[in-house]
Amino acid sequence: MALELNLKEKFQRFGAAMFVPVLLFSFSGLIVGLTIIFKDRSFVGDLANPEGVFYRVVSIIEEGGWTIFRNMPIFFCLGIPIGLSKIAPERCMLATLICYLSYNYFIGSILGFWGVTFGVDFSQEVGGTSGLALISGIKTLDTNIIGAILVGLIMTLVHNRFYETKLPDYLGVFQGTSFVHIVGFGCMLILAFLTCLIWPKIQALINSMQGFLASSGGLGVFIYTFLERLLIPTGLHHFIYGPFIYGPAVVPEGIEPFWIAHAAEFSNMVEPLKELFPQGAFALHGNSKVFGAPGLALAIYFCSDKENRTKMASLLIPVTLTSILVGITEPLEFTFLFISPFLFFVHSILAASLATALFEIGGVTGNFGAGLIAFITQNWLFDVKNHAGTVVAHIVIGLIFTGIWFVVFRFLILKFNIPTPGRGGSQTKLYKKADYKEKEKNKKKSNLEEQAKVYLKALGGADNITHVTNCATRLRVTVKDMSKVEDAEVFKEGGAHGLMKAGNGVQVIVGLSVSQVKTKFEQLLKEENEKNNE
Repeated sequence: MALELNLKEKFQRFGAAMFVPVLLFSFSGLIVGLTIIFKDRSFVGDLANPEGVFYRVVSIIEEGGWTIFRNMPIFFCLGIPIGLSKIAPERCMLATLICYLSYNYFIGSILGFWGVTFGVDFSQEVGGTSGLALISGIKTLDTNIIGAILVGLIMTLVHNRFYETKLPDYLGVFQGTSFVHIVGFGCMLILAFLTCLIWPKIQALINSMQGFLASSGGLGVFIYTFLERLLIPTGLHHFIYGPFIYGPAVVPEGIEPFWIAHAAEFSNMVEPLKELFPQGAFALHGNSKVFGAPGLALAIYFCSDKENRTKMASLLIPVTLTSILVGITEPLEFTFLFISPFLFFVHSILAASLATALFEIGGVTGNFGAGLIAFITQNWLFDVKNHAGTVVAHIVIGLIFTGIWFVVFRFLILKFNIPTPGRGGSQTKLYKKADYKEKEKNKKKSNLEEQAKVYLKALGGADNITHVTNCATRLRVTVKDMSKVEDAEVFKEGGAHGLMKAGNGVQVIVGLSVSQVKTKFEQLLKEENEKNNE
């Protein structure tokens, strides 16, 4: 039982660390979504002239919005030490960043010399199905966030183990972060070699599945869409959709270029789209972005505590609109991916079921890989001429699946008590008038430092605390003696919404200001520890 609680606690810490960069997605996704709309002639007319000042200004703003999406591996790599380092997280981040870049330089250099030996054509351009990527200008294998997370975990372990190692005086210059970097440097060299040895084989396995998928009809569509969604965190999803959307898996020039070139032609034909272009069934994976996103977002919202719903709405609405309008799903999907991989698995199953239903039942095909804007401008505006029934069926089936997403996600979150953002363990009780007045008085305690002081004292003081981290709404603390931790009502007096205890782990439900409270909490913790050591 103790081992189970320890593993659960470690997994929760990992999930909290993964959520650090996710919180940055909302604003960036909203900026990208709005700028794409403002560059589309269908919405802004002649303002979308590429030679005009308006278009160029919007393009500049859009580039800034893409920052986190184009550099996601780095942000996830740095999220690990923020959440899991036991001491001096800022120094752990520095060592992690340096070693992550070294890791990619090592891979690039190894493949530059012996790419053929490892089964990699390193002379290819990055992107597409090449299996290569540019990370901070370094040409390397595309391990996406999986490689970044692995490096982050290794470097955090190295930091926690060696940061405080005492070296002889004559080697004192190599202590601390320098020593962590030295150990990490060797680890990254070994990891880079293993990555070159193993990762191309995984990429080749995924790539080899395209022939089977293309010849398997509805089953192929299901498996294709399922894998395209499921493999997003690994970056291997490029090997699923790339050969179909941009390569010759089902049509020589790729589905997207072919559809754009022939959409007007198909619109003048009366035969069913399923007969005219059955290959377009492999470009239905964007429907989960348009119809799945609102369903799962509503489930997360209605499963959150009522007092948190206003805050959750402000978090969920921008990322949901971003997914629906332009098909950028990471801000929403990564909200629950690391909290519950099981939910992401179910999400992938539903995405595959929706695509298969649209093709087999609704007769829908085309180029539906992005968001609603592309649905309308690249498909429905053409389809409505002679295939209006297919468009209606598409929308009806999609909305039915929105409801299915909501019901399934809500059931699973509540049934298995999955700690999605905004959920807490606050007690329910009837309040007297005196309680109400006291509660209103405590509401005025909005000062972050005051909150942190209340929580520190209620947790048994600095001597009782071994580790502190946070997720989107909770302050997660590991304590030595749970008997020293006060009841939930004491924490509520400090502004908390509730309290959860498990083993030696305590979760204080703070709300979306938790990161600021944690900063104050750690400052107080440091001050208390320094006093105790004097």
